[in-house]
Amino acid sequence: MSTEDTGHTGHTGPAWGAATGVGSLPGGDARESAKTVTGTFEEPGQGMPFLPELPARGPGADMIGRTAGLLVDLYARVEPSGWRVGDRPGRDTRRAVSWLREDLDALEEFTQGYEGPLKVQAVGPWTLAAALELKNGEAMVSDLGACRDLAGSLAEGLRAHLADVRRRVPGARPVLQLDEPSLTAVLRGRIKTASEYRTHRAVDRQLVESALRDVMAVHDGPVVVHSCAPDVPFALLRRAGADALSFDFALLTERDDDTLGEAVEGGTRLFAGVVPGTDGPLSDPAGSVMGVRKLWRRLGLNPGSLAESVTVTPSCGLAGASPAYARAALAHCARAARSLADNPE
Repeated sequence: MSTEDTGHTGHTGPAWGAATGVGSLPGGDARESAKTVTGTFEEPGQGMPFLPELPARGPGADMIGRTAGLLVDLYARVEPSGWRVGDRPGRDTRRAVSWLREDLDALEEFTQGYEGPLKVQAVGPWTLAAALELKNGEAMVSDLGACRDLAGSLAEGLRAHLADVRRRVPGARPVLQLDEPSLTAVLRGRIKTASEYRTHRAVDRQLVESALRDVMAVHDGPVVVHSCAPDVPFALLRRAGADALSFDFALLTERDDDTLGEAVEGGTRLFAGVVPGTDGPLSDPAGSVMGVRKLWRRLGLNPGSLAESVTVTPSCGLAGASPAYARAALAHCARAARSLADNPE
């Protein structure tokens, strides 16, 4: 998919922004966070505002709790060991739903009249299956029937969530991001059992791909899959239907070169996580994207295609950063993206 929307959302214009955030931000003030992301990324084509996640508020505001709150006919509650599936919605589910509503209210307030791409994040089916526990305390990923039900429930919940976003911000073209940091561990059989002495069996790649495809299919606009873990299965994600791949650029190895080269030539966008997610000195914007330029040269790609193919992001969520650094990092992403467009060589 190029920078022009393919038309399946009924809009024209850029489907992506040149820079965006991954999802989480520090602090607990929904209005302040919405103001930051819209102020930084409001210029259509330049940036892509997103619905912030504020995990510092507690269980239900974390990425697993928020996505659990979206599920249809599946409920989860907090146990000492983590989120566990239950029979009915409890206090934790209600809290997750309430915080999401508060975040959407704030985003709606600061996107009046906005037209352009708007990113919303949710945890993908496999990271969710690795994190949610069945009633017996084992991860859901141990039961493939439960995983199927979970993917179906998530798909229904996302369909309703995206419809809500469209209603609240009528000029927006929603971009769906699925967070899958545990996907590689699921594929390699590295998710620990409740006892922590063993690991659950690796899940068949075709099953993994099929569930991802079903969940992505609920959105008739662009879908990006994010993982800040090493060894992201880029080819599998593309086969499952991802329009863009989001990753921590520092974790790439030369083994990834061919796969990423094929991805770019096939029209897949790269969300390059080049700005550190925790406090530290920021290099100059051109320095932040130097690695991306080097990758292009290694792959023999046309430098003129850089801005059409790359969105600049932090390496991961910013929940662990200070509020001042989080604001600076997002602004830095926007400046780095501009540098990439102005000086692709």
